[in-house]
Amino acid sequence: MPIDVEFPKNHNVIGKHKHADKEHFHFVWGPGKDDVESSTDENVQNAYKKRGEEYVPLGIHGTFVAVDWDSCISDGGCIEICPVQVYQWYRTENDVPAIQMVNAVSAGIGESHQKEGRKDYTDKSDPIREQDCIWCMACVAVCPTQAIKIEQSNQKIHEEMIEKHAK
Repeated sequence: MPIDVEFPKNHNVIGKHKHADKEHFHFVWGPGKDDVESSTDENVQNAYKKRGEEYVPLGIHGTFVAVDWDSCISDGGCIEICPVQVYQWYRTENDVPAIQMVNAVSAGIGESHQKEGRKDYTDKSDPIREQDCIWCMACVAVCPTQAIKIEQSNQKIHEEMIEKHAK
């Protein structure tokens, strides 16, 4: 199931994944979904079992560069193809269960050049440098599960959420 193109209307902000530069961040939108690609993908499910972690719905990371972590099967095509390195594998920097990334802080120093840089199939492509996107849409084109939505007009929604959650 592809990312919900209307996720800002159909989901709520459930967290803020911050960049260690204290300036940049992306919102995390929920609730997550149960019955999607990663919940039935054999590689993903086996990786969760091997780690002894429970598979849980994760939601969407990012607003104008949005990755549905429930649909993401850790293919990594987006990481390799992005010309400005918007993405990184989150576990290469923070090797914790994905659900703990809802309100995490990351320095943006994780693996962001190679598809095979992931720790395993529980890893997710994190739009840690969302603000650097140049709107080329290459990541959208290579995602096998259509888990990515790039929408420049969602920058306005991002700004509205900043205002709303500052209060």
